[in-house]
Amino acid sequence: MSVALIWIVIGILLLISELLLTSVVAVFIGVGAIITGLLLHWEIINEISTQFAVFGISSAVLLVLARGKLKALFKGYTADNDPSKPNFQRDIGARVKVVKTFQHGAGRVVLNGVQWDAFSEDDLQEGDTAWVIANEGIQLTVRKERQITSTKD
Repeated sequence: MSVALIWIVIGILLLISELLLTSVVAVFIGVGAIITGLLLHWEIINEISTQFAVFGISSAVLLVLARGKLKALFKGYTADNDPSKPNFQRDIGARVKVVKTFQHGAGRVVLNGVQWDAFSEDDLQEGDTAWVIANEGIQLTVRKERQITSTKD
């Protein structure tokens, strides 16, 4: 196996690893390795010190110039996000779907696509809709009726 092919294979493996890592860093290191492998294959560079210099410089330049733009493309979107509240308080008042019938006050609900253990004083059956009234970290407290909060002075 030629040294050029080794650089290219390493670059491809780094690109693939970016699918598992979402830091958007390995892709630039991988592209730097592929650039080095191609330059070596085309016999533009030969010495090992030049290979590492090209690899380091091309990876760093790509990282500095393109990472912010590329990472912005992969940002998620959340509706009704209130940054003034801590994460656990944002869920209060949210509508949830019961996925496991409540027995002795305990059951399971789905909130934002994730199943949660939940407690309720109400009789809730699988398929019912409920409303979050409290979030105790990994457990929710829900109620069958939506709580209307008054804004009177």
